[in-house]
Amino acid sequence: MENASLESLRDILTNANGKTPLADRFRALFFLKSIGSEFQSDPVKANTAIDYISQAFVDDSELLKHEVAYCLGQTHNLRAAPALRTVLADLNQQCMVRHEAAEALGALNDADSLPILEKFHQDPNELVEIKETCELAIERIRWENSNKSKQEVLQKSIYESVDPAPPLPLNSTSKVDKLRNILNDQNEPLFQRYRAMFRLRDLGSDEACLALATGFADDSALFKHEIAYIFGQICNPVTVPSLIDVVRKESEAPMVRHEAAEALGAIATPETLPVLKDLLNDKDSVVRESAIVALDMWDYENSNEVEYAKIAEN
Repeated sequence: MENASLESLRDILTNANGKTPLADRFRALFFLKSIGSEFQSDPVKANTAIDYISQAFVDDSELLKHEVAYCLGQTHNLRAAPALRTVLADLNQQCMVRHEAAEALGALNDADSLPILEKFHQDPNELVEIKETCELAIERIRWENSNKSKQEVLQKSIYESVDPAPPLPLNSTSKVDKLRNILNDQNEPLFQRYRAMFRLRDLGSDEACLALATGFADDSALFKHEIAYIFGQICNPVTVPSLIDVVRKESEAPMVRHEAAEALGAIATPETLPVLKDLLNDKDSVVRESAIVALDMWDYENSNEVEYAKIAEN
């Protein structure tokens, strides 16, 4: 895989031959993401990788395009910002894809994107998931460029992701019950609630995970999808019952069920396997595709593979 050319990775990602398995396309995406992150050491190669990733925004798969936006945001490479702004502004793109584009602009700390983020945050006709994501992205960019961010002492996270909000600082509180109260307090700013969410994630205990699971009672699909995503990072089996409840609830938003499915694939305990197999026949295409990716992750977690981005030989 290390010797694969950028062009061959692009062709796998974009399904140039029309018969590439979805799981392999995801693996190619993650490999291109790692190349796109190396813009300081090899800017030409990195920027080419970013451009190739962006070509997948014309795909029919909502799940793939959403992951493309996420990966672009994780590269730290501002080359990705124009394509992400275009996707956010494209009302023909699905909500989940546009949301992820807005979140990615926040992850990139792209101050030049503040005007478009403000526009969609203030639009009274915009979908609530988009408005909330833009709110978080705006607050994240403002925080990153504030004196507060330089003064706060944060717990060093074991996770490499650039998150929609930083965790609450170490001098705020480490008490799970207080963090749970902030997490679920509708009167708190959304950014503050997310900060409590990521502080609980970084604590990572069974108690913290169970506190996070109480957030599944929230009305916001965006909020619930982030908790499911976090559970996929933590991989604590104590979260499995709540994730199964969420993924089996057909009335739940696809963006929430999709993250729950992928979290179950990452946790990869025996009881998650039949649940994921059942989802292959789900009525929602995003959930079905998520089950495919989750089962690939489940197989990886239960294999001797060292690198997830390895692509199977055809």
